[in-house]
Amino acid sequence: MEPRSELDLMARLNRWNILNLFAWCLSASAGTLGCAATSRASSSPPNIVIIFADDLGWGDLGSFGAKRIRTPNLDKLARQGTRYTSFYVSQPVCSASRASLLTGCYANRIGIHGALSPHSKTGLNERETTLAEMLRNRGYSTAIYGKWHLGDAPQFLPQNHGFDEYMGLPYSNDMWPIHPTAKQGTYPPLPLIEGTNVVELMPDQTQLTKRYTERAVEFIRENRAKPFFLYLAHSMPHAPLHASAKFKGRSRQGLYGDVIEEIDWSVGEVLRTLDQLQLARNTWVIFTSDNGPWHSYGDHAGSAGPFREGKGSVFEGGVRVPCVMRWPGRIPSGRVSKEAAMTLDLFPTIASKVGGTLPTLPIDGLDIWPLLAGVKGAHNPHSAYAFYYNHGELQAIRSGAWKLLLPHRARGMQGQPGGQGGTPKSYSQIDVGLELYNLERDPGEKLNIASRHPGRVQQLSLLVEQFRADLGDSLTHRTGSGLRPPGRLEPSEPR
Repeated sequence: MEPRSELDLMARLNRWNILNLFAWCLSASAGTLGCAATSRASSSPPNIVIIFADDLGWGDLGSFGAKRIRTPNLDKLARQGTRYTSFYVSQPVCSASRASLLTGCYANRIGIHGALSPHSKTGLNERETTLAEMLRNRGYSTAIYGKWHLGDAPQFLPQNHGFDEYMGLPYSNDMWPIHPTAKQGTYPPLPLIEGTNVVELMPDQTQLTKRYTERAVEFIRENRAKPFFLYLAHSMPHAPLHASAKFKGRSRQGLYGDVIEEIDWSVGEVLRTLDQLQLARNTWVIFTSDNGPWHSYGDHAGSAGPFREGKGSVFEGGVRVPCVMRWPGRIPSGRVSKEAAMTLDLFPTIASKVGGTLPTLPIDGLDIWPLLAGVKGAHNPHSAYAFYYNHGELQAIRSGAWKLLLPHRARGMQGQPGGQGGTPKSYSQIDVGLELYNLERDPGEKLNIASRHPGRVQQLSLLVEQFRADLGDSLTHRTGSGLRPPGRLEPSEPR
């Protein structure tokens, strides 16, 4: 080969440099665009899906120990996310529990007690900011399908509290005239509401779970292009139980198991829709219950697992509920968290993840994201959780592993069987004293060790006094300085 001239070599070198520079620029540009796309994806606010069962017990899911009820979709959700085994509601009853979930407040702070009756003159005050309002202010589409139970007058309904869409029952599915526990004429016919209008009286309850689920799936599909908040609040397994023909007779635990297996199907439909629309990776799914099982219904009630009593008491079986959360890449998969957490913490924690603004009025929940996300060494930021019931009675607190029960009268089955076939048995009354339990060693609250640990009782009693000063305590005739009134209908206001 003849030697190339210096000029030829320079020309070829320049062409090589230009080509490589061009290739580098393309690569860098693509990388920048890719990073930008990744940044946009990671910075886009997550969709929020809360699925709230009614009277579901801690032990009613396969991943929480159920043997005769199949819950493959919820078990899969648990494998893909985290199970929280010390997850609490603020009160062991419908309306109060839902008020805390949606406002981040202890229910008695905002004047919501017990379970509101049909045609109640009170409801959620319009001054209170709900999770839906906070998210809608961040550009979210918001919807609730299912049970509301925070006031059934038009001004109390979901579309006046931040929800764009609502379809469901305004209160519990047993609040109608001929239920065996209701006196004749006590309740009006059960209404199914769309928005603020009654669209059907006495709907076929065997179709409720299916109808709620279909609307939930439709909402996800319609809002796939923007962030959304879906609150799927099932009416079941609150008695009276109803399952569709597809599920009736399927489980090994009678009608109650059939109902739970249909709820599991519902969860599966929601999860499959998220997968089909490629939304799963940016959707935070939360499944839990409003309180423990309604044990007086016996074979029509669930299991509190190893815990004492159920709905209507602040023993662990009434206030500790199953909870599973999934947010791929953010909440660890296949994990179990034993740290205490409560529904009222969801509001501020979600707000921290979506850049939301907390209400101007004080709330009680705290941001527990490090705990939910499994950050090493993360602990609950609360000094204690309070458990109120029975119109403002402070009945217990939990701080760390310790639970202090305060003197009060509780209701319970005390190990006796409940009713059969949908007819409840009466509760017995339990005289509760000043009782101390270490829940890590004694989760069933069997051994009162108050006399052995007077110093611990005194320490916890100081926290009790702080709650009484702020939130009151009708047992000790204390009026808290931080209480706010519920919404109230004026005598002249139409329903």
